[in-house]
Amino acid sequence: MSSTPQVPFQIFDAIIIGAGAAGLFCAAQAGQHGLKVLLIDHAPKVAEKIRISGGGRCNFTNRDLDVRAPHKHFVGQNPQFCRSALSRFTPADFITLMDRHGIAHHEKHKGQLFADHSAEDIIAMLLAECTAGGVQRWQPCQVKKVVFSPENPDTESDCSYQIETDRGLVQAANLVIATGGLSIPKIGATDFGYRLAQQFDLPLIERTPGLVPMTFDGEGWQPYAGLAGLALPVEISTGSKKERMSFHEDLLFTHRGLSGPAVLQISSYWKPGTPLQINLLPGVDLAEVLAQAKLHSRKLVANELAAHLPARLADAWVSRMPELQRPINEAGDKALARLAEQLSRWEITPTGTEGYKKAEVTLGGVDTKVLSQQTMECKSRPGLYFIGEVVDITGWLGGYNFQWAWASAAACAQAMAEKQSVQA
Repeated sequence: MSSTPQVPFQIFDAIIIGAGAAGLFCAAQAGQHGLKVLLIDHAPKVAEKIRISGGGRCNFTNRDLDVRAPHKHFVGQNPQFCRSALSRFTPADFITLMDRHGIAHHEKHKGQLFADHSAEDIIAMLLAECTAGGVQRWQPCQVKKVVFSPENPDTESDCSYQIETDRGLVQAANLVIATGGLSIPKIGATDFGYRLAQQFDLPLIERTPGLVPMTFDGEGWQPYAGLAGLALPVEISTGSKKERMSFHEDLLFTHRGLSGPAVLQISSYWKPGTPLQINLLPGVDLAEVLAQAKLHSRKLVANELAAHLPARLADAWVSRMPELQRPINEAGDKALARLAEQLSRWEITPTGTEGYKKAEVTLGGVDTKVLSQQTMECKSRPGLYFIGEVVDITGWLGGYNFQWAWASAAACAQAMAEKQSVQA
């Protein structure tokens, strides 16, 4: 028998399911706009993704976000969908909120902003904003059933969504789904939002892990299996010439494959069965460097290479080429040229990824074609909204996904407030 307290039947202006970044911010904004808001989450703790993000300091936005061209930083069937929300609630707007709460922050690199002290400060800020908006919060609280009823004969209200929870029945004219994606199930990720979309006959774009480490199997990976922990800056690319994407970021070798910002970024564009192209020495004309070294050096090729690459990687690479296991002045010109070509154009095909357990985000989700880009409201279901990661909009690594959470939440809250003021 459940010990969860039962509360009387209640009517709200808005019910938000999901107390992550998007749900918390939407609840706070809606409440401060004057709406009576209920925020529900099945987990005992709010915002676990914020808590673990950025090594516990939360990369909460990115100053480099270009709202005029959001497709630069976002992935989806229609990245342009996010332009309206992102242009109306910008990184500067969230920074202003942080400053108002006295939360110090810093830029790490490439516009990435982190809290100086802890992600807990940001969670506390969002909860304080919810309190300021009079938001009621139920958690842990399971949603058992959602019913759309445009006409309710039992009350004189115009509420259209009835939600059965383990704390009782609640009702609202507006229902916001902010349940996130499938990533990191150990902190409570579920497919609730997708199942609800299907219940209301809304199309979904195929979901796959995004911003995720990649794995490699078989003999082809054997020479690199001992390089776990090694990191270096690279240029990484994938895709045909027409759809090619490239990133200049750090690469990290792991026990099972490759990770680091370079691989996490490219994973959102990688298609199974296609290769990655990696330049392990971006900005270096290695063929020329080796040719000059041959004229003046008697060091082993691996030792000469270690002046430009981590020594372990240089040794692993040369160990695959017996003809180069000698002083560089004794190495053949063709062998040195081949070495330079391989290191500048390393092509390797992943066999898979680490999956949702290690993915930072979920690609795909509710098709943006059925949502209003101004309000995040479902076009065919008045009062039903989808915000944040559950939508088919995914940002690059570096704070872009949190900015989408804040912006889509703000757009939704503003729309609900405007609709209520018109009805009043």
